[in-house]
Amino acid sequence: MDFAESLSYLLSLGHETLALKLGLRNTELLLERLGNPHKTFESVQIAGTNGKGSTAATLHSICRVAGISTGLYTSPHLMSITERIKINGQEITQSGFARHATTVREAAAELLAEKRIEALPTFFEHVTAIAFNAFREAEVELAILETGMGGRLDATTVAGAKTVGITPISLDHQEHLGETLEEIAFEKAAIIRPGVTAIVAPQSPAALAVLRKRSNECLVELSVDESQSHEVGVHPGGALEVTFETGQDTYENVQLPLRGRHQIVNTSLAIRLAESLRARGFDIPKAAIVHGVQATRHFGRMSCFDLAGSLMLVDGAHNPAAARALRDYLDEFITQPITLLFGGMRDKPLAEMAAILFPGVHRLVLTEPTNPRAASVESLQTLAKDFVPAETIITAPRVSDALQQARDATSPAGIICVTGSLYLVGEVLDELDLIRQSQV
Repeated sequence: MDFAESLSYLLSLGHETLALKLGLRNTELLLERLGNPHKTFESVQIAGTNGKGSTAATLHSICRVAGISTGLYTSPHLMSITERIKINGQEITQSGFARHATTVREAAAELLAEKRIEALPTFFEHVTAIAFNAFREAEVELAILETGMGGRLDATTVAGAKTVGITPISLDHQEHLGETLEEIAFEKAAIIRPGVTAIVAPQSPAALAVLRKRSNECLVELSVDESQSHEVGVHPGGALEVTFETGQDTYENVQLPLRGRHQIVNTSLAIRLAESLRARGFDIPKAAIVHGVQATRHFGRMSCFDLAGSLMLVDGAHNPAAARALRDYLDEFITQPITLLFGGMRDKPLAEMAAILFPGVHRLVLTEPTNPRAASVESLQTLAKDFVPAETIITAPRVSDALQQARDATSPAGIICVTGSLYLVGEVLDELDLIRQSQV
């Protein structure tokens, strides 16, 4: 298969959440047929609700600076599926992706023909196997794996990571993970297994109780990140300068390239994970941690771009906790009139997100990302009328039209904020050809 054919094949398996078949057996059999590539490197698995990608990207940057050959596997992607697989900071090439996809497809077809599996592995299971195969070929020493959803039955769990991290847990994906915080925490806590090093970010009492119960059952000492952080400066645009005290070391005046105060928690967790890897024999000096944090890049998460004189902030906030983090950032650091370009998935608590994000905006542009789960502009408009005057609402089903409407409605003194879904962010960045451009 070439790249286009491999992508077409993967998409034929169904959307990665709509066609969800949670379970580990298919992935285990697939990896076994491929020669168990995941057993050729050590891995770190990161679960949680929000901040998984930022934490993983920060840890990857630290390990790169330390000279460790490292693979990074994240999801979803903004524009190209190749974004999900990085080796030493570089995306897998389209030809490399296609080659590994062909190998994985053939292995899956063999298993199905032999009736060892009842159905082809899912989109996510295939891509996870592609990543592991690519990491083996590149002879990485370490793989950093962002859990796709949950943890208990997530394909990344098959890697058997010896180091696991859990970011703050909140409500999300209730249709798959459970309706209560305790049920969701149970799914994510399952990545804690006997013999692992487990480090978790500060949690709500309900979630922490579930994590502690799981740790006790596995005879694992749960390390709750209680690092002290001291803000020592704020740079233009809201970039923070922070000193971290972890108990092992003090990291002074670290400039966080990722915007938002919530990134202090994510960065602290990444630092603790790096320290734990050092205890496992990886050479990660203090300077590599500081420089790695400061060199972190993570597109689509409070990324700001200059559009010929006006600013555009993009953030893939897709649940209430992420929306609150964005709202806090806007309230503290943005003084310009805001044009909010919003589109979300209908299976998300959009009314709650609207209540957080819509009040106070100068203009609200509603659109519909190209995704089978996307909420219609009509349903979003009905929600919006409870929070903003009707005359401030603009609807445009096509993202390209919505972007133009947002630009037309925003003065040079204003700012466009694109949010509600990473799928929307990806479409906007592609429309403007910004995905590889420098942020401001």
